[in-house]
Amino acid sequence: MHPGTALILFSGGQDSTTCLYWAKTVFPKVEAVFFHYEQRHRIEYDAVKHIAEKEHMLLHELHLPAFKEIGGTAMIDEIAIRNKKDGVPNTFVPGRNIVFLTLAASLAYKRKIHDIVIGVNDADYSGYPDCRSGFIASIQQSLSSGLGYDIRIHAPLQSMNKADIWAMSDKLGVMDIIVNHSHTCYLGDHHTLHSWGYGCGTCPACLLRKAGFETYLSLKA
Repeated sequence: MHPGTALILFSGGQDSTTCLYWAKTVFPKVEAVFFHYEQRHRIEYDAVKHIAEKEHMLLHELHLPAFKEIGGTAMIDEIAIRNKKDGVPNTFVPGRNIVFLTLAASLAYKRKIHDIVIGVNDADYSGYPDCRSGFIASIQQSLSSGLGYDIRIHAPLQSMNKADIWAMSDKLGVMDIIVNHSHTCYLGDHHTLHSWGYGCGTCPACLLRKAGFETYLSLKA
């Protein structure tokens, strides 16, 4: 058991929601931070607000219009999702986790929090460079050095695939919350409910979530 409060980067998606409930079993108190970076779909924020209110959790909100000004990503602009020549899809927002973790560390410093939780993992289908374990270790060291303050970044899903993440949510007893109240669909569909949750069922995020759910159920059977 860690003695203090944890600050979780909370997007309302499956991974960060699972991390939130993991953190609640590890830390005596959990606060969350949501970043408004002009993302395409408000439903992410709606999911965050609903769960934060349900859990009576303090929610910090920070605004980052610069990513919209930079542009060029399908997470913000109304453009089709596709893979680029380097294999990284255009849903990748360059520098997003660098900025998110820097601002989270600044907020943690102000609130005398040492532990930050983030839902990144190496098995993410896209291979985003800012989701890898090497990046997390590096930025933890840089933030601690730059702030002169001990920052510990926890990435409990780091070595997991989506089936493992579904297993964790089941073990935590929150699969129903993940299915009914988290949101991961890149196209913002929160009207079509599947056994694995809301989504269009065709975007890369939905396909990954669906495949992980089906794999977990087959292993559990």
